[in-house]
Amino acid sequence: MKIKSVRARVFEWKGKTVPPQGNFCSNAMDLVYSKTETMSTFRFHSWTVVEIETDDGIVGLGNVALAPKIAKAIIDEYLAPLVIGQDPWDYEYLWQRMYRSTHAWGRKGVTMAAISAVDLAIWDILGKSVNKPVFKLLGGRTKEKIPCYYSKLYRTDIKEMQDEAQKFLDQGFTMFKSRFGYGPAHGTQGVKENLKAVEALREVIGYDNDLMLECYMGWNLEYAKRMLPKLEKFQPRWVEEPVIADDIDGYAELNQLTSIPISGGEHEFSLYGFKQLLERKAVSVVQYDTNRVGGITAAHKINALCESYSVPVVPHAGQMHNYHLTMSSMASPMSEYFPMFDVEVGNELFYYIFDGEPVAENGFLQLDDNTPGLGLTLKTEFLDQFHIIE
Repeated sequence: MKIKSVRARVFEWKGKTVPPQGNFCSNAMDLVYSKTETMSTFRFHSWTVVEIETDDGIVGLGNVALAPKIAKAIIDEYLAPLVIGQDPWDYEYLWQRMYRSTHAWGRKGVTMAAISAVDLAIWDILGKSVNKPVFKLLGGRTKEKIPCYYSKLYRTDIKEMQDEAQKFLDQGFTMFKSRFGYGPAHGTQGVKENLKAVEALREVIGYDNDLMLECYMGWNLEYAKRMLPKLEKFQPRWVEEPVIADDIDGYAELNQLTSIPISGGEHEFSLYGFKQLLERKAVSVVQYDTNRVGGITAAHKINALCESYSVPVVPHAGQMHNYHLTMSSMASPMSEYFPMFDVEVGNELFYYIFDGEPVAENGFLQLDDNTPGLGLTLKTEFLDQFHIIE
């Protein structure tokens, strides 16, 4: 079996979206701009789909969400020629070929995300070629089903947040993640608003259920050092990305500061990046995304590394490529979960492109033992909502 062709297409959303209400989410741009809602900088309006076909007709699907048009150019110009004509079962060799040939200008960011997309498609081929789901190739089932946490609760009206939390509590979820709406630019009033929102959510879900809190890089070290002691009484399971991803020293200091675990890694890349985080004890929870860190070939190694440090892995954003890693690894206790409702053009855009994502029931996800590969197919019902760039 040889790889015959690589096709990368950008699916650019042109349909209606639901604009964020109120204080959507603190984020890294808050420290630069303050006049408008800035989370739109980080929301995905397009997605690149990679289809790799073998000479015996198997088609594997991969995807990349970071800088899709640039990722497509990298795949078309640099990565496709490296894998065409090769045996997909030589996946380690192919990964190293892509990684090392782009090392002078790649290593992190969009180039690693582009490599991830090709690698995901290769693993989809491998599973389909032996009629097995990908998680069976990685170690098999390590849990009966995957616990997942409800991951929305953006900072809007307090009552709206409480109603949203109650709705999914009633559906059986026992873990929830909320986004802070305020950061350093909002002063002491922003501190009060952040604490008020956390207290309001605890009023609804109580202390027998887990509450995770996300900053999305919207704080700085000084502000985080003020906030964390005030948050301790609410017993969060973790506080996520309090500072920008490059501030490893800041992460390390915060992770030693209080009893609240600090999580991160959504914006980290490669095995070496996570080795640095773990050696510095900078995070207590690792949150890579398989379609950013180099695909399944790299993520599988990161899982093993984290297991050796006894640091849990909870991949970013849910999605099928992450679920297969979570199901097959003892290092991964749970998954993030975004239910599909209202097109926010963010992580949910994935669900308007691909079919096959499991729907959570009573706070758990299940993967099918009999669906080969990643278990994804391209949707057709929303195609008219996309501008497709070949």
